Amino acid sequence: MRSVDSLKSMNAPHVPLSILDLVSISEGMTTREAIDASMEGAQTADRLGYERLWFAEHHNTNSLASSATALLIDRAASLTERIRVGSGGIMLPNHSPLAVIEQFGTLVQFHGDRIDLGLGRAPGTDQLTAQLLARTSAEPSAFTAAVEQMRDWSREEATGELPISADVARGTEVPMWILGSTANGARLAAQLGMPFSVASHFAPFQYLHALEVYRENFNPDAESAQIEKPHTMVGVNLVVAETDEEAQRQFTTLQQMFLGVVTGQRQKIQPPRPIEEVAPEHLVSQIDQTLSIKAVGSPETVVRQLEEIVAATGADELILTAYYFDPADRLRALELLAEAWGLEGEQATPAV
Repeated sequence: MRSVDSLKSMNAPHVPLSILDLVSISEGMTTREAIDASMEGAQTADRLGYERLWFAEHHNTNSLASSATALLIDRAASLTERIRVGSGGIMLPNHSPLAVIEQFGTLVQFHGDRIDLGLGRAPGTDQLTAQLLARTSAEPSAFTAAVEQMRDWSREEATGELPISADVARGTEVPMWILGSTANGARLAAQLGMPFSVASHFAPFQYLHALEVYRENFNPDAESAQIEKPHTMVGVNLVVAETDEEAQRQFTTLQQMFLGVVTGQRQKIQPPRPIEEVAPEHLVSQIDQTLSIKAVGSPETVVRQLEEIVAATGADELILTAYYFDPADRLRALELLAEAWGLEGEQATPAV
C-alpha cells in the first residue's frame, strides 16, 4: 500500500464527506447545551450537503454526551431532511441484538431510508462500565452471529433458526456497517459482505493493512451480504479555520482531549492553548502519532490533505471528527469545508 507522502501530487476524486459526532461538552457548558449544539451541527451538515451524520457510543466520560445513541439519531433525523443519520457505532457488546434491531427498525419507521446502523466490537468505555453494560460477547464468532441475526430480522422473510420475530424491523433492511481499527475487524466486515469503516482517526497504526485485508477477503456471496463489492470509509481528524495558523491553534483543543485520555486525567473540552504548556514533549509526540490521520488548516490546505488521504487509501468516503471549544467555530468549519470541497448543498455566504 502506498504512503500518503508518496501520493501528494495526485489528484484524488472528491468522495462524499460525512461527520462523526461524539457530542462533546466544553468547559462551562451543560450537557443540554452540548446536545443542542450537536443538533445545530446536524442541521448545518444537512443544509451543506454532507453525506452522513453518525453518533459514536461512549459511556462514563464526562466530556461526551453520546451515550444514548439511538435517541440522538432520532432527534437529529427529526431536525433534518436529507442527510443520512446513524451510529458510528453501536457497541454491540453493550446490547442484545434483538433490542438493537428493534430500535433501528423503529427509527426506519419514523424516518424512512435515512438510517445507518454501524456496529463495533469495542465497549466504548472502561472495563468496569463495560461489565455493567455487557449483553453480547465481543468474540468474533459471537459478534458475527449477532450481526447475522439482526440482518435476518430486518428482512421481509426471516430465515433464521430462532422462532422469534422483530416485526417493527421486518422489511426495513437497515443498512449495516462494520467498524474496526485492525485486520480482525476488517476480516469480519469482509466475511459478512458489509461496508467497512476504519477508525484511523484514533487508531492509525494498522489502518492501511486493515483496508487491504477487507478488500482482499470481501465476500459478496455471504448470507448477510448487502453490497456487491467492497465499500470503505476512512476516519479523519478535522480542524478547518480561515488560516493555517488559526487551525493549528484550535487543533490544540483536540490534543488536550487526548492528553486526558493518555494520562487518565480527563477534562471537559478545553479552549485552545499551546500544548507545550500542559504536556511534556514525549506525551505530545505520542498524542500526535495517535492523531496523525488528520486534516488541519485553511480550506485549501485541508482539501489538499483530504485528497492525499483518499489517494493513499482508495476510500469511497471520508468520515470526519472535529472537536472545537466554541460550537460556532465548528459550524464555521463545516461551512468552509463544504464550499472548498464542492458539496452540493446550500453554501454559506463567506464572512466579510
